[in-house]
Amino acid sequence: MHRDDVDIVFDDIGSYPLPKGLRLEGLSQDQYLGLVRDALAQKASAGVVVPTYPQFRDMIKMFMDPILDPDRSESPYLVSKEFAKIPELEVAEAMDLKNLRACITGPVELYLSVFGSTTYTDILFLLAESVARFAENALAFGKVKVVSLDEPSLGISPSVAFSEDDILRALEIASKPCHDALCEVHLHSALYAEPCCHVEGINVVGIESAANPDYLKLVDRKVLEETDTYLRAGIARTDILSMAAKLNDRLGINLWDDPSRLEKEILGQESPEVIKGRLIRAWEIFGERLKVAGPDCGLGSWPSQSMAQRLLSNCAIAIASFV
Repeated sequence: MHRDDVDIVFDDIGSYPLPKGLRLEGLSQDQYLGLVRDALAQKASAGVVVPTYPQFRDMIKMFMDPILDPDRSESPYLVSKEFAKIPELEVAEAMDLKNLRACITGPVELYLSVFGSTTYTDILFLLAESVARFAENALAFGKVKVVSLDEPSLGISPSVAFSEDDILRALEIASKPCHDALCEVHLHSALYAEPCCHVEGINVVGIESAANPDYLKLVDRKVLEETDTYLRAGIARTDILSMAAKLNDRLGINLWDDPSRLEKEILGQESPEVIKGRLIRAWEIFGERLKVAGPDCGLGSWPSQSMAQRLLSNCAIAIASFV
């Protein structure tokens, strides 16, 4: 199969820096949604084909607050359908964007935030149903092309005490509304990539393969083919703290004291050529099973919106030149 036969979907994971010096505290709803609109426009301008609403809010609280609110829940841990909404998507719907990605914190991650290493499966499944309601409402926006269930603790956190069967059942419940859309599971470890391939509602597994290229070795292309699942490959590093620390050691300076030099060094390291090289490597391993590509994770920890936007632009250049 030739590379020019492959249509790679370019999306981003979600989080994005706030404008320099700005905090969310004290902002009105209209002011906050204005920030969302501006950041989405920046992502689209950078060339992100399926941008995610900027996840400025805490990824746990934005979902658990309505789930735990008796006035917004149908029963304990089950949010009412009318309140299972993501306001940021309403802003995006009004913009001139063709496709959107909705990131929703997954049921296991939500469970860990409240119950830690306990194993109340009934509550896990209720949280999964709540996630499904957020997904269903998100898909009601005609522009949402991708729904992502964010499960960064799977394969990493020792607090995850559920059996694999229970975890996959929870993900199956959560992803049930996604039968007509791309449904990603966003993982920080590749250890759960293959099990997630067996979840009926999930058709894309995402792994952070830019910072951890060996993760690609942990995913069997045959499993992807047998389960008709695709791969989302991370092709640009976003772990800026780690990258800057290594550069500081090598250069013998503190790049955080010189923002322009920091930007030059980081984006030189994450150039379009380097990013394209990672994309080519992933395609050589997975071929047509490679469906989605973009940065490893969110950019919320980056020092400026302009720097984050430039990394997204580098990804766009790399993907556009891939063929």
